[in-house]
Amino acid sequence: MLAKVNSSAILGLDAVPIEVEVDIAAQGLPSFTIVGLPDKAVEESRERVRAAVKNSGADFPAKRIIVNLAPADLPKEGPSYDLPIALGILIASEQLSTDISDSLFLGELSLDGSLRHTIGVLPQVMLAARLGYQKIFLPQVNAKEAAIIKGVTVYPLASLLSLFKHLNGTESITPNPLIKVAPLFHDDTLYEFDLSDIKGQEQAKRALEIAAAGAHNLFMKGPPGAGKTMLARTLPSILPRLTFEEALDVTKIYSIAGLLGNESIIKKRPFRNPHHTTSYIGLIGGGAMPKPGEISLAHRGTLFMDELPEFPRHVLESMRQPMEDGFVTVSRARGRITFPSKFMLIAASNPCPCGYFGDPSHECRCSIFQITRYQKRISGPILDRIDMHIDVPAVKVEKLAAESKKPEVESSKTVRKRVQKARDRQLYRFKKLSITSNSEMTTRLVKEFCRLDSACFELLRMAVSRMNLSARAYHRIIKTARTIADLEAVSVISPAHIAEALQYRPKGE
Repeated sequence: MLAKVNSSAILGLDAVPIEVEVDIAAQGLPSFTIVGLPDKAVEESRERVRAAVKNSGADFPAKRIIVNLAPADLPKEGPSYDLPIALGILIASEQLSTDISDSLFLGELSLDGSLRHTIGVLPQVMLAARLGYQKIFLPQVNAKEAAIIKGVTVYPLASLLSLFKHLNGTESITPNPLIKVAPLFHDDTLYEFDLSDIKGQEQAKRALEIAAAGAHNLFMKGPPGAGKTMLARTLPSILPRLTFEEALDVTKIYSIAGLLGNESIIKKRPFRNPHHTTSYIGLIGGGAMPKPGEISLAHRGTLFMDELPEFPRHVLESMRQPMEDGFVTVSRARGRITFPSKFMLIAASNPCPCGYFGDPSHECRCSIFQITRYQKRISGPILDRIDMHIDVPAVKVEKLAAESKKPEVESSKTVRKRVQKARDRQLYRFKKLSITSNSEMTTRLVKEFCRLDSACFELLRMAVSRMNLSARAYHRIIKTARTIADLEAVSVISPAHIAEALQYRPKGE
């Protein structure tokens, strides 16, 4: 007898429908074969399914069993096909008779028939809702993740036996209620680092506020111990809230990467801090079956690269296109996968190998050749793609030792309110577009939303001439000025906004 069970596979960040066909032949020697380009984990499901069916109290047919995962030309990976294969065997062997045409099944089986946590559930639930399936059956531990999607009823399964009893009408499973996500985004999260804890560095704090408001890239350069890393770690405490659409995109990435944990949805903007020994694939993504890298895990959040010159040059150069386009395409023999990568790059560096070049209180021990070679590890095209550059000098001991009694020292909560208002203005401005921040504007959008008067044009003309700015830098200055104007809640960019944006360009330009 032939049985067909609906399931799905992950392709990049999206799910595609898979039909699990199970045929049990009336004649032939006992065997269990899986076809349809299965990987090792799928092939090993034969033993998991066999043990799970027996330990659930059902009979495993001693006949010739063929399982086809259609379409046959799409590579299949992972253990999520265990449940639909086991269900197909029960139906094809006539131990279970039911109509499952309106349902989708996925989940990894243990040998005792219980269901384990399965990665990539969210995009598969979204697929079920999009294709019009009424029900989806999945592991109980994944129910919270799945229950945020409207349009499909989520049935949490503890075991294969509970599914069997539900389908034959013996014992029903209570569907998981829909989780309302709106209240989840209004909780006050406590952050480990706060801007009020940082002594001095007012200019760097101002740069962080602008970068957070417009999702601009920021490069901090200064001697060891000046506070570059501390400043970067306070950034999550002033970032604006995720919109629901942004949160869904981020959650899909973390679900596929297996990093979602017990959360139903990602509520905070990601903050990724890869070590400088991170490989090309670890940063960009890839592998035989491509997986998202650090730049995709930082999507709609922050990618903090400490000691930027220490990263291998070919790894840094691979970030050029993702920084510009907001996505990265990984090409392999089996196909092309595109991952989103709209991240905010926060980079930190010492000015030289010893770290004290230009520091008035310490003598630099590096030669001119060493300094030049160190600084040239970061190419011009990468620096040109960074909107804001800031020097972070060492804090004087008087400020470090003094007690903070000044009322004007702002906390992250105060700054975050201004940042959120500025981002809300941008969301309203781009409500008919697919972008959410000023940094994402194209050249055409810059002309449309950043109209400049003659004084601003004259200031920019002088800056381009004297600082040898590129066309890319020209437009990034205007986008930064637009964010500064948004922080002041004004609709027109003034020369003062352009002048402040120009201060954040590299001094060598």
